[in-house]
Amino acid sequence: MATINEYKCPNCNGALVFDSTLQKLKCTFCDSVFDVDALSSGDSVLGAGNNSDTPPQNVQNTWADGETEGLFTYVCKSCGGEIIGDETTAAMSCPYCGNPVVIMGAFTGKLKPDYVIPFKTTKEQAVHALENHLKGKILLPKVFASQNRISEIKGVYVPFWVFDADTLGEYAYRGTKVRRWQDRYYEYKETSYYDIYREGYMNVRSIPIDCSEKFDDTLMESIEPFDFSSAVDFKTAYLAGYFADKFNVEWKTSWERAGRRIANTADVRFRNTVSGYSTVKQSNGDLYVLSKEAKYALFPVWLMSTTWNGNVYTFAMNGQTGKFVGDLPLDKGKYALWLLGLGFGIALLLFLLSLLIF
Repeated sequence: MATINEYKCPNCNGALVFDSTLQKLKCTFCDSVFDVDALSSGDSVLGAGNNSDTPPQNVQNTWADGETEGLFTYVCKSCGGEIIGDETTAAMSCPYCGNPVVIMGAFTGKLKPDYVIPFKTTKEQAVHALENHLKGKILLPKVFASQNRISEIKGVYVPFWVFDADTLGEYAYRGTKVRRWQDRYYEYKETSYYDIYREGYMNVRSIPIDCSEKFDDTLMESIEPFDFSSAVDFKTAYLAGYFADKFNVEWKTSWERAGRRIANTADVRFRNTVSGYSTVKQSNGDLYVLSKEAKYALFPVWLMSTTWNGNVYTFAMNGQTGKFVGDLPLDKGKYALWLLGLGFGIALLLFLLSLLIF
């Protein structure tokens, strides 16, 4: 059975890492390149535990004996973040809060991902995206612009539940049509009322819900969409050189969020079928889930976190599409000076205007 320890260069025995540009394993010493499939033939066949209409309470797709050898658990003593890396992982600070992490021991855990979306963007592209994000931010604390912070961007495979659902919607609306006309003496307005009904099936595919409590849900949703059609069967080789987080949110909890997103989508789609009325108001709406299915997958994300005045700021870039998001702090000292300068500028402008008027 293949293990992470076997991902060594056949030519020089150097460490192999997954190259997002080549979509292949590349030796960090002699630059030799190898196909993932060629070096992953020992990975176990994926289980079928997630293929039923109703997601199982205990997912059957588990790690085979020997597959997790060479994987280590990294734990942050500051925020408690626990991530998975291998012997090629070079990052020594937490991707969640930026503080140092320590290797606690061999990887433990039963659930194995069904799919993975390999990294398509590079660390250099993530650095460039962050630099562009910081440009022109005159009220930004200096710590965010320092080169050493930028260099700490890390590639993390974030765990997601990916849901498919077949639904039946039944919606009722109250619509009006208004007709106006006039004669020589009066203006007239006629309002007609209509009961409108819509019923139909809606099939939703690949709704991603991150299943790690360490990631802000809004942040992860902000870097969507991920193209799940490019996902491949999980192989441990894709983890080489990156971190990987373990899920700690069960599919039932994640389904609640997915259900809300599906319901919101249904509301919009059914409402868009109603047209030709002056006003439309929904009076009732039911969405029935006929079947649902969950898959466990790892999605690629570039992360950088840093602390400012006791608050943790995290930036994320979609490792597949390059979409970049992140909130920025405000340097209160710079802001005060900016307000003072703005106030002085306005006062000066008003003074000059008064001279021109009088």
